[in-house]
Amino acid sequence: MPTPNSLDGLIEKASKYLSKEQVNRIKTAFEFGKHAHQGQTRKSGGDYIWHPVAVAEILAEIQLDQESLIAAILHDVVEDTPYTKEDIIEKFGESVAEIVDGVTKLGKLEFESPQEAQAENFRKMILAMARDIRVILIKLADRLHNMRTLGVMRPDKQRRIAKETLDIFAPIAGRLGINAIRIELEDLGFKAMHPMRYAVLENAVRKARGNRNEVIAQITDTIQNRLNQENITGQVIGREKHLYSLYKKMRNKRQNFVDILDIFAFRIITNSADDCYRTLGSIHSLYKPLPGRFKDYIAIPKSNGYQSLHTALFGPFGVHLEVQIRDKTMHEVSEHGIAAHWQYKQDEHSEEHTPSHVDVRAQEWVKNLLEIQQSAGNSLDFLENVKIDLFPDVIYVFTPQGDIITLPRGATPVDFAYAVHTNIGHSTIACRIDKKLVPLRTQLETGKTIQIIKGSHSQPNPAWLNFVNTAKARSQIRHFMKNQKTDEAIKLGKKLLSQSLRKHNMSYSGLTDDIQKTLISALNLSSWEQLLEDLGTGNRMSPLVAKQIHDTVLGSDDQIPDNNPRSEEDTPLPISGTEGMLLHFANCCHPIPGDDIVGFISAEKGLVIHRCHCHNVKSIKNLSEKCLDVNWAKSPEGTYLAELQLETTNQRGALATIANEIAKTNTDIERVRSEDKDDTYSFMYFAINVRDRIHLAQVMRRLKQLSIVEKIHRI
Repeated sequence: MPTPNSLDGLIEKASKYLSKEQVNRIKTAFEFGKHAHQGQTRKSGGDYIWHPVAVAEILAEIQLDQESLIAAILHDVVEDTPYTKEDIIEKFGESVAEIVDGVTKLGKLEFESPQEAQAENFRKMILAMARDIRVILIKLADRLHNMRTLGVMRPDKQRRIAKETLDIFAPIAGRLGINAIRIELEDLGFKAMHPMRYAVLENAVRKARGNRNEVIAQITDTIQNRLNQENITGQVIGREKHLYSLYKKMRNKRQNFVDILDIFAFRIITNSADDCYRTLGSIHSLYKPLPGRFKDYIAIPKSNGYQSLHTALFGPFGVHLEVQIRDKTMHEVSEHGIAAHWQYKQDEHSEEHTPSHVDVRAQEWVKNLLEIQQSAGNSLDFLENVKIDLFPDVIYVFTPQGDIITLPRGATPVDFAYAVHTNIGHSTIACRIDKKLVPLRTQLETGKTIQIIKGSHSQPNPAWLNFVNTAKARSQIRHFMKNQKTDEAIKLGKKLLSQSLRKHNMSYSGLTDDIQKTLISALNLSSWEQLLEDLGTGNRMSPLVAKQIHDTVLGSDDQIPDNNPRSEEDTPLPISGTEGMLLHFANCCHPIPGDDIVGFISAEKGLVIHRCHCHNVKSIKNLSEKCLDVNWAKSPEGTYLAELQLETTNQRGALATIANEIAKTNTDIERVRSEDKDDTYSFMYFAINVRDRIHLAQVMRRLKQLSIVEKIHRI
C-alpha cells in the first residue's frame, strides 16, 4: 500500500492507463513542483508538494489525461512560488501552462471585500473553464483534497470554506455529472458546517444499518432471481443515501429520520439501454409501482447528461423501494460525468471525435455561463446569478418543433424565450402553452409545448425581473436595461446641453472636436458620451457645463456662433410617453396629456415631469438650472395615471357600482381605497389609467351622473 505522503499512489493509478513515457513526464513534473515548493508546508505541517500530488491522484482515479495530472501537480506553482507561467510553458508546454493559469487565484489583486475577491476568482475560473474544461476538474479535485484535510483549520474558517463548497463547488460537480466527487464534497461540507448534526445522523444510520441489511439482502436476491428468470444480465446493488442527502430530505420535507429510512434504495446495472427497459417491466411485474413516480431519464437525459430509469415500488414487508436502472456506460457517466466521455481521454492519434451528449450539455452550460458573465454588472452579480443557475430543480418543456428545453422549476415563458435565444427573449410579447394564450408570468410545467409570440419593435420590460427564474434571463434583461438607459441618457443630455448653450448665444452644432476634447480633459472624463450621459441622468447640471464651455474653454468674450436659432434641438422637448427609463411622471401630481407641464432634472432618475400648478413645482422653479422646457407631442402614446376623489353616500354596493361604471369606459383601475367622512358620506379614491384629459373628462362626466356620487374632482 502506498503511504499518504508518497508518489507511489499516483504512479500506480496513472500506470494503469498511461504509457511509460507519459508516466515519466508526470515524475518530471513532480520533481519540478517539489523543487518549486521547497521549504513550504501546509497547516498540517507536511511538505506542501503532497497536496498537489494528492489532487493529481484524485484525477488519476477517474483516468484523466497526462496533461491534467501534470497541471494538477503544478497548479499552485505560479501562485505560491517564484516560477512564472513562461517557465511552465518552456518545461511542459503551453496547454499545461494555460490550465495552471486558469486554476491560479487572483491573489495579487486587492479587493474591497472577501466576497468580491471570491466572486472575481470564480469569474476568472469560469472564463478559463470555457477555454479548457480541465480547469474545473482540477479545481474540484483541489477542493476535495482541501475538504479532506480541513480539520487543521480554525472552526470559523472551516465553516466559511464548507459553505463555499456547498454553495458553489458541489453544485458545479453535480452540473457536470461528477456525482462521486459531488457526494463526497457534500458530506464533507455538511460535516464541517454542522458537526453535531452530522455526528447524530451518522450514529443513527450506523445503528439502523444492522436491522436493514437483512431486508436489503433479501430484496436484492429476489430481484436478481427475477432477472435471471428473464435472461437479463444485470447487477443489483442495495445502496444507502449519503448523509447530506438524508439531511436535506429531512429538512426540506420536514420528515423524521425513521420515515426517511423506511425507503430502501436499489440500483440495477445492465448491459444495454434495451435491457434497462426489459428490467423495468420485470420488476414492475414483481412489485407494484407507485403511481406518478416513474421518470425516464434515458429518453430525456438530465441537463448534466445523466441517464437512468427511476421508479418507486410497493416492496415486501410494507416498505417502499426506490430503484434506478441504467447500463454500464450510463453508470460510468453518472459517477464521473464529463470526465467519463470527454475529448482528452481519446487516443492522441485519433482524428475523429464525436462529442457525447455529456460533452455537449457541459459545453452548453459553460456557454450559458459566459453569456451571463458578459452581461453581469460586476463579479458579485455574476456569482449571485450563477448560484441561481446551480440549483435547478428542473422541468422539461418542448418547442413547437419538438426540441427539449431544460429549465429550473418555477421558470416562466420569458425564461424559456431567453433559453432558446437572447434575441427571442428581447422581442417576446406573449406566449401560448399547448396553443392557449397565457400571461408571461405563468409558471411552466413539464411536458408542455411552449410557443413564444414576438414583436418586431418590442423590448424587455423591467417588470419581468419580478418573476423570471433563470440567471440568463435575469442578466440579459438587466444588461439590456443598462444599455438602453445609457442611450436614453445621452440623447437627453444632448438636448439639455443644447438648450443651456442657447442662453449663451451658442449652438451645440458649433462644438468642434477640439472643444469637446478640451472640456472632457478639464472634467477628467473618458469620453464626450460620458459627459452627455452624466447630464441626462442628472449627475451634472447642463447650465454649469454650458457656462464652463463659455468661460473656461472659449474665454468669456468668445462665442460659438448660433447658426441655427430655431433648430429642432432648441425647441421644447416633446413628451410622447414612450421615452423609456429616464422619463418619470411625478407621483405628486400625475400629469396627463393636455396638462401644462414642466420638466425637472433629478439625479439618477433623469427627467421628471410635473404639472405646472403642482405645489412641488414652486420650489423647483427657483432652481432654473434643473428645469427644462417641455410640452406634449402631437399624439402621445400609452396611458397615464390620474387620481380621482369621490364623495359618495353610504350605501351597500357603492364601490362596486362606481368600479363597474369606470370599466364601461374601457378604463383600467390601478388601485382604490375608501374612508368614512361621517355617518352619511364616504370618500373614495380611484387611481385610473387614462389616455389624456379628454378621456379623463369622459370618465368624470359618467360618474357624476350616478345618484350616489355627490362630488368628484381630480387630485
